Formats: sequence, structure tokens, C-alpha cells
Amino acid sequence: MAHPGTLHKYNKKLVAFEHARPDSSNPSSNPNILIWVGGLGDGLLTVDYTTSIASALPPSWSLAEVLLRSSYNGWATGRLSRDARELGECVDYFKNLRPGAKIVLMGHSTGCQDIMEYLVGPDAKNLPAIDGAILQGGVSDREAWHAMLQTEEEKEASKNIMATAKRMIDEGDEKGIVPTKGNMLADVLGAPISAYRTYSLLAKGGDDDYFSTDLGDEVFKNTFGKIPKETAVCFLLGSEDPFVLKSVDRKALLERWTRIIREGGGVVDDVNGGLVEGGHHNLNGDPEEVVQGLVKRVVGFVLGLDKDRESGADASRL
Repeated sequence: MAHPGTLHKYNKKLVAFEHARPDSSNPSSNPNILIWVGGLGDGLLTVDYTTSIASALPPSWSLAEVLLRSSYNGWATGRLSRDARELGECVDYFKNLRPGAKIVLMGHSTGCQDIMEYLVGPDAKNLPAIDGAILQGGVSDREAWHAMLQTEEEKEASKNIMATAKRMIDEGDEKGIVPTKGNMLADVLGAPISAYRTYSLLAKGGDDDYFSTDLGDEVFKNTFGKIPKETAVCFLLGSEDPFVLKSVDRKALLERWTRIIREGGGVVDDVNGGLVEGGHHNLNGDPEEVVQGLVKRVVGFVLGLDKDRESGADASRL
């Protein structure tokens, strides 16, 4: 199936695909841009709901899917800090292309970790500001992985993988590939993985560990609590997302993150944000009414940003 749009080359080797609007208007006439960032293994058009959002956005907005070096299987030897720098290049590109445009980053799965790294990571102050962040399916890789381990043999194999990764890092070989023989993680995720990324994904406090539910408020205050007030946040989590622990109260979890952001002076849209009823992790294969529920929330969020610009003040919903 053909997907019309514009391919933007935002640096020497990386591109972003901007979906054409249904009315075939010139994309450059849409000043505001929603940049979609996929999760592990994602690339262009791998998550179906992006086309639904692109078709439903108001005329003042368009959607672009960004490719990073971590796209497809590149994540296995990548890191969030590199992703954040590349996202900064993409944001800069669109800021220069459309001066005065509002820019929102929307992450799916590990794309949410990328956005958190962008907003509060060590290089955050050096990256261009954004107007909004939508975090869809932000879940803990560590918790999801350990929940998958059913037998003592699997648990022991996982410990051995982590021990090997830690040893390689301690020996200065963090970029080296953890041996794939008997490596459950590489088998499940479908790629040879570096020692650094193995540890980052599976260790408590690893660089990827932004969304684990067992982290204390003091930890979250140094992540969610540091999100700049200039960037409005919208959480979207599927009520049926299989990568969230069954024991977790999802609504309470979103309320906890929201509280911590607001206590830090940040802004959260909890009218359009919240649980997507019936939604799984990336909504691929979900009923159309579930997908449209997500689309409606995303459109509502960006419309709110437009209203904020017109009124010159933060909307009460935030």
C-alpha cells in the first residue's frame, strides 16, 4: 500500500516521513508538527495508528515519523542519549523549516524513554525546547522481562545474561555483543544486544529504567519532576497493555506520575490523557473504536495547545 507524504532528510543519514494530509494540502502549509518516535524494533509505518492520527489532525498540524539509528534493530547497540541527540536534530530541522511552529514529540513504548531522556537527561539543556510530549505505552522493560520468566531455569539464564553484561562493562567492553548462544533476551527480542543495552534495559536504575512501578517518588522527582513547565505532557496507556504488571493499578500509576510532574511545576493534560480502554501495547489489531479512542485523545491534546497559543495562557485542563 502506498503512503503519500514528504520524506525529510534532517541530517546526513537520517530521515523523517511526514504524512500527507487527506485533503492533499501542501505539508509546508501545516506549521505545527507532531513527531512520532517508535519503540524497540519499530520503523516507518510499523505501528498502524500513526496513519489514523495523521488523517484526523486539524489543518494546523501534521504528523511525521522519525527514523533514528536505533530504529528497526539499531536499538540493540544504541542508547537513549544518542536517540535524544538525534531527536534534537530532527526538532531543529522542523524549527528551521517552519519558524514559530509548535512541536510535539509523541513516543510509543521505548519512544517514551527517548522523550524522557530528551526532556530530563544529562543533555536536556542542550536540546531544543518542545511544546508537548505524548507518552503512549510507556512501560518498564525490566518489569515486563522479569514477568515473562516462568521457570527457575529461565530466571537463572536471565541472571547469567546480566552477569555477563556487567562483567563486559566492568572490563571496558560495553559496546561488545553479549554472546547469543543461550541468550534468551536476544532470542526474544530478535537481535544481538550490546552489553551496555542489555544492562540498561534489565538493571534497576539502568538508563532505560524510567517507568518501573517499583521506583520510589524520590527517583521519579528527578525524572518526571524535572520536566520543564513549557512542555505539556499527556500520558496514554492501554487498559489491556500486556507489558504492564497485572498487579499494577494503571489509573493510580498515571495519577502518581501526574502528581509528581505538577509538584515539580510541570503541566499535564489529564483530560485527554489517561487509560485507553481496550487498548493493547501498540493497538495493532485492536478494534477500530479503540484506535479512534486514542486518536481522539491525541487530537484533543494538540487542539488544546492551539487554544493555549490563542489565549496566551495555560488552559485549565492542564
